[in-house]
Amino acid sequence: MSKLVTAALVQSEWTGDKESMVDKNVGYAKEAAEQGAQVLCFQEIFNSPYFCNVQDSDNYSYAEPVPDGPTIQRMIDLAKETGMVLVVPIYEVVDEGTFFNTAAVIDSDGTFLGRYRKTHIPQVKGFWEKFYFRPGNLGYPVFDTAVGRIGVYICYDRHFPEGWRVLGLKGARIVFNPSATTRGHSMHLWKLEQTAAAVANEYFVGAINRVGAEGLTDTDYYGSSYFANPRGEIVGETGSDTDDEVVVRQLDLGLVEEVRRYWAFYRDRRPEVYNEVAAV
Repeated sequence: MSKLVTAALVQSEWTGDKESMVDKNVGYAKEAAEQGAQVLCFQEIFNSPYFCNVQDSDNYSYAEPVPDGPTIQRMIDLAKETGMVLVVPIYEVVDEGTFFNTAAVIDSDGTFLGRYRKTHIPQVKGFWEKFYFRPGNLGYPVFDTAVGRIGVYICYDRHFPEGWRVLGLKGARIVFNPSATTRGHSMHLWKLEQTAAAVANEYFVGAINRVGAEGLTDTDYYGSSYFANPRGEIVGETGSDTDDEVVVRQLDLGLVEEVRRYWAFYRDRRPEVYNEVAAV
């Protein structure tokens, strides 16, 4: 049975300060709402630069409490105003020594539904994330929203198939993956991994990436945000690889059931023989 949902992704270049970055993204969200969007996801730590290319404790100042900080409170107001479900990735502070790479999920009436904290934290040149983030400690929550059940994975998580599968087993119909990834580092994987995750787990994936260089060394974020359907096909075109863009696409969630009946991956799973995956 057809169930159409209009979904949106926002890719945008860093403006130079948090206030103007939030203002710009709020404007893009309103544009998406005018195009009929019912659910929208921003990019990874959307209200700051991607500062993890250096290890500098001054960047801790970008962190905010969730949900009581100013950015999430503004997003709660935005959800109420637009009637959209919002996925809002930011840098979360719990106390002076505890920080997470987090995505808040807000329902269409402004209800704060909860958060996902990035599980897999890289520590390689240009992505010194262990300096800034603790590994997520909330597992893989799935959120019941006005558009159905959604999940979140964040950037580096996408290289690990286990979390994708858990989100599917918990009933996610759309999984958003906000990212900050550079042209020379992983562009050849961008259309490969997330389309593969969509078909392997038989749900929609929303893949979001930043754009621009942010005035930092060795950074060139290539945008190219897109939705993949449960057949592993890109829905419409990908976003620009250089410019800000609001990607709005109509998703037929009825395709999830159709594909799962045709390719019965969940039926044919053999979890009793997968112990070695977790044991080694």
